[in-house]
Parts: sequence; C-alpha cells; structure tokens
Amino acid sequence: MDTSEIKSPEGPQQGTPGSTSMSRKKLGIYFIESEDRRMAFGRGYTAGSTPVDIHGKSIVDLSKTGGWIAAFFIFGNEMAERMAYFGLSVNMVAFMFYVMHRPFTSSSNAVNNFLGISQASSVLGGFLADAYLGRYWTIAIFTTIYLAGLTGITLCATMSIFVPNQEECSQLTLLLGQCEPAKPWQMTYLYTVLYITAFGAAGIRPCVSSFGADQFDERSKNYKDHLDRFFNLFYLSVTVGAIVAFTAVVYVQMKFGWGSAFGSLAIAMGVSNMVFFIGTPLYRHRLPGGSPLTRVAQVLVAAFRKRKAAFVSSDFVGLYEVPGRRSAIKGSGKIAHTDDFRFLDKAALQLKEDGANPIPWRLCTVTQVEEVKILLKLIPIPACTIMLNVILTEFLTLSVQQAYTLNTHLGHLKLPVTCMPVFPGLSIFLILSLYYQIFVPLFRRITGHPHGASQLQRIGIGLGVSILSVAWAAIFERFRRNYAIEHGFEFNFLSAMPNLSAYWLLIQYCLIGVAEVFCIVGLLEFLYEEAPDAMKSIGSAYAALAGGLGCFAATIINSIIKSLTGKEGKESWLAQNINTGRFDYFYWILTALSLVNFCIFIYSTHRYKYRTQQVYEMEKHDVANNVSSTRVDS
Repeated sequence: MDTSEIKSPEGPQQGTPGSTSMSRKKLGIYFIESEDRRMAFGRGYTAGSTPVDIHGKSIVDLSKTGGWIAAFFIFGNEMAERMAYFGLSVNMVAFMFYVMHRPFTSSSNAVNNFLGISQASSVLGGFLADAYLGRYWTIAIFTTIYLAGLTGITLCATMSIFVPNQEECSQLTLLLGQCEPAKPWQMTYLYTVLYITAFGAAGIRPCVSSFGADQFDERSKNYKDHLDRFFNLFYLSVTVGAIVAFTAVVYVQMKFGWGSAFGSLAIAMGVSNMVFFIGTPLYRHRLPGGSPLTRVAQVLVAAFRKRKAAFVSSDFVGLYEVPGRRSAIKGSGKIAHTDDFRFLDKAALQLKEDGANPIPWRLCTVTQVEEVKILLKLIPIPACTIMLNVILTEFLTLSVQQAYTLNTHLGHLKLPVTCMPVFPGLSIFLILSLYYQIFVPLFRRITGHPHGASQLQRIGIGLGVSILSVAWAAIFERFRRNYAIEHGFEFNFLSAMPNLSAYWLLIQYCLIGVAEVFCIVGLLEFLYEEAPDAMKSIGSAYAALAGGLGCFAATIINSIIKSLTGKEGKESWLAQNINTGRFDYFYWILTALSLVNFCIFIYSTHRYKYRTQQVYEMEKHDVANNVSSTRVDS
C-alpha cells in the first residue's frame, strides 16, 4: 500500500458517545505503513538510510567498504582523544598546584569544568554532524581543534614565560601558599587553551562511536552481534587510551617534565588524525538529515497550533505521512506511530484546511513527530547515569589527595600518585577481555537473554556496583583519617604514611571500573539503537552530555558542601588538608544520592519500551483488530 496520508476511519463520528475515548485508544491503527519498511530482526530502518561514500554517492558494493577494518581506523582516533582527556584530567590538577601555584580546590574545580565542557559540548558536535556536516567531517574538523588546544598546553608547560617563578618555591612554601602565584594573563592563557581542547572534544565524543557503528551492514544477519562486539571493543580502545595516560604519560612527566608529557599527548593526537584520514576510502557515510533542532521546533509549533483540534471531527483527514518507502527526512527511514506523548500527535493531525501542500510549521509527518517522541523517551535513561559520572569525577580528583597520604610502594617499585587511577582502567580492560567468555554465559543463565543482559539491565548493574564503590570509599576514608590522626600525620597531608598501603584504594577503583563497563558500554549501545536514524549522533551525545553534567554537578556539590560545612571559621569537609577534613561524610552523601538515583532508574526502565517492542505490539494489535473485523463481517 502506498498512501500519502491516512484517511478518516469509518466508525463513530463526532458527538457519538464514547467516540473520543475509542479514537484515542485506536489512534495508532490509523497510521497506514508503506511497504515493507522494517529490516531483518526489526532492528533499525533501512529505507532512506543507505550508506554513501564521501562524495554522497550510494555504495553499490558494500564488501569493499566498512566492516571491522574501517572500524579499527576509527578506534585509533578515540584512543588518542581519551588518552589526552585522561592525561589532562589527572595531570592538570598537579600542574596547576605545583607549577601554577593554585590551591588544590580551585585546581580540581578548573579540571572538573574542563571535563564538563568537553562532554556537555558534545551536543553541539552531534547537532552539526546530524544536521550539516556528517559524522566524518565533524570528526575531522574537531580533531584539528583538539590538536591545536594540546599544542597550546604544551607551549604553556614548555616556555617559562607562561608560568610563575619556580626558583623560590619549596614544598613548605607551597604548603603555606607562599609561592609566587600565576599572573592573571598566565591563567587566562592556560584556561583558554584548556577550553579550546575541551571544545575540540565536542565533535569527537558523540560522533566516533556512531561513525564506527555505521560501518556495519544493518541488513546482515550478524548485525546485532557485530554491534554488540563493536561497542565493547570501542570502550576497550577508550580504556587502553586511559591506561597509557595513567602510566606512560605519567612516566614521561616524571622523567622529562611537564612539557614532554603534554607534548606526547599532542603527538599521539596528531598521529591518530593521520591514521583516521588514511582510512577515508574505506568508510561508509550517512547523509546528514538537516537540522534536527528545526524539525523538533516544527513539531512543537505545529502541535501548539492545533492543540484545540479534535482527532474525531468532520475536518479530520488522518495522521499525515509522505507516500512511498522513504521518509521526508534525508537519511532516515519511516518510523511507526506510537501512543506515547499523544499531545504531540496534533502536529501530524491533517485537517481539510491544510490543503495539498501543507507547510511543515503547521503539519509534520508521523516520522518527524516520532523522532521528537523518541528523544523525549530517551532522556531519563542517560539522566540516571549523571550520578555515576559525579562519582567518576570525584574519584579522579579527590582520590589523588587520598593517595598522597598513603604508601604507593608495590614491592620495591614505587608508583607515582598520579598513576593510581590506572587501576580502574586495568579492571575495565580485564572485564572487557573476559566479557564474552565469562560474563555473557553467566548472565545468560540468569536472565535468559541471548547476549547475557539487555542494554538497560547492563546500565542497572553498573549503577548498582557504583553504589558499592562509593560506599567502600566512605568506609576506607574513615579508617584512613583516623589512622593519620592516631599516628601523628594530622597536619602533614602531603607525606605518605609508610604503614598504610595505597592499594586499599584498589577496591573502590576496581568497583567503579566494573560499574563503568556495564553502565557506559550499555548506554552507548542503547542510545545508538534507540535513537532515530537521522539523529544517531544526537543520541550518542546524550551519553557525553550526561558525563558533562556529572562533572558540573560534582563542582556544584563540592561548592555546596564547602559553603555549608565551612561556616564560622570551621574547616570544610573538603579541606585542602584531607586529614582534618571529612571526606568520609562527603562519600556517604554521594552514596545516599546514588541510592535515590538508582530507584529513579528502576522506575524509568519499568516504563520504557524498546522501539522494536512497540512495533511488535502495534502489529499484534493490528492483527487482533483484523481478526475481530473478519468475525463481525462473517
């Protein structure tokens, strides 16, 4: 069947008792599908989303492009970006404290803001990719910006003009805050290049995972398996980048200085850019579908204009959709109508007054309306991961202060304090390496799911483990603080206590690593599969936005705690001297917030329906109605 709109259903007309309620219940059946729109296994929509080459021409022979070879060229770009991201996150706090002579608290907040901007700005990158540039050119442009920012940071650490005088600054004067502070213009320069780097991540973070997933054929019978393995390997590349940042970059910093450490990040980014461009002939591309924000605005305006129109009236024609197999949105297949957010259906409500050529600000297609519905339905899931990102951010900064007071010797080897965050990365690497051999068979027996656990189940497991991680952090911090006071280290917070090992921190590190694997990998796969065809980058940007909001939330929570607990001359819970502060109380607050967040997540997942499940239920409903109609006729 090939129709441009749904005709008015035969049945009770306006004024008939019960007609309105019946119309609302059965509104979905008035949307008539054009021919065979869904692809194999009900995953995604093939019509209108055919892959093209870099020139925008359809790829006839898919065997010569895409696949795992193309994906591996893309992995390198993400690995270098995360290497720089984590290298800056763990080294910049120390650089600002020891070189720029900034307090630990302001240094931590500055780094938190850097982390937040680098992730929250991903919405801009996702918008540009989906609307105008496509994922390839967005990555190409923003990796160049990222490289420029890293080069500027390297210059700051290399040239003495950009840093304050270091000659008369000993550890004692540093502790007392008597070292020469950085000049305002020096801090302005550092913040500028730091935030340029953060802005460069805006086009990489939301696009790399989606661009990599685009390399696999949706019509392949192994597509779901390939996608599942891709996102695990993708996060494995992220983890490798983090491990290199926490080990090799830290080693370079200790051996050759700050300039060499930051310079190594710039070199790695430059090499990854070259590798990415070399793989250009192999890539499959998706055409940008036009501005998603414009389409969202059109739906909202059209729904508002027709807010008083009734679904059952003499003027009602049906829910509007273009004819044929392709949707009106470039790069997108058609999306079946659902009963969620019914007030938005008014935007697709076709009345006789709309005429033959309706304007999109007054009448939108069903597919366009469903795009907006999907974006709204997705929001609660990544929003519930904000709390996990708060914990990750706090661990990256606060646990470094803990490690400074502990013995970091491993046998005869002494690990630098800034190497400690490598252990979550190692736990992630181990889990991802053993995921299909151990975790999938184990969870398959428990859940019966062919892939061990559904995407939402994996996110839930991650959030649950994160609660255990921060609770353990609170327990150990209380023990560590009491030990420091009892053994005379109360006012010496930069000297390690020889008999208390830093490897007690491994428990919270490894637990948060497990939480990150299950939660973030599951979230990336969930958003890619559930997002509309022409909004895949926006969907992936949701995950990065949640990470950015987590960083900003960490800064806000820190500021609130300091202001509430540091009144009337009292020392704040987050005092620079960790031995006189109360980090344990702070961790318990994070535990309580995480528990509340987990309950909200359970409620949100209980209400959420996967897109394929909705299509199945709609088809089942249609079959039931056809059977009942046949019985009545007979």
